[in-house]
Amino acid sequence: MHLTIPIASLDDLPQAAAQVQAALGEHKIILLEGEMGAGKTTFIKALCHQLGVPDYVSSPTFALVNEYRDAQNRPIYHFDFYRLDDPQEAINIGAQEYFDSGYLCLIEWPSRVGALLPANRLLLTLTVTGPSSRELRITNEQ
Repeated sequence: MHLTIPIASLDDLPQAAAQVQAALGEHKIILLEGEMGAGKTTFIKALCHQLGVPDYVSSPTFALVNEYRDAQNRPIYHFDFYRLDDPQEAINIGAQEYFDSGYLCLIEWPSRVGALLPANRLLLTLTVTGPSSRELRITNEQ
């Protein structure tokens, strides 16, 4: 599956998040790639809101993982591996157990833990196209 969603401004984030939610299907591992400042965490906030997360969603840059609960009280795990020096750090926090949990895992900077990632996943690539516009590409990875 390849789907491209234009995001003209922040006002378009709820609609884009709804499209991603519809595209999730059975996928539980969601990778988010994009340059620094592309809006990965901002998009995750919109997606979590779409999924019914009542909590404040923020980047787990230093903690590496945050846990939220969706509208059905199921966990959602949000990872940010930007500051990871070695994939062993992800192993030490139990990343593989999170990935194998069957719950939604939203992973920023996934290339830093590439060897640890399960095969069946969705890749969301955010590309900056203007001062407040982005393009979101969804790719099914097997």
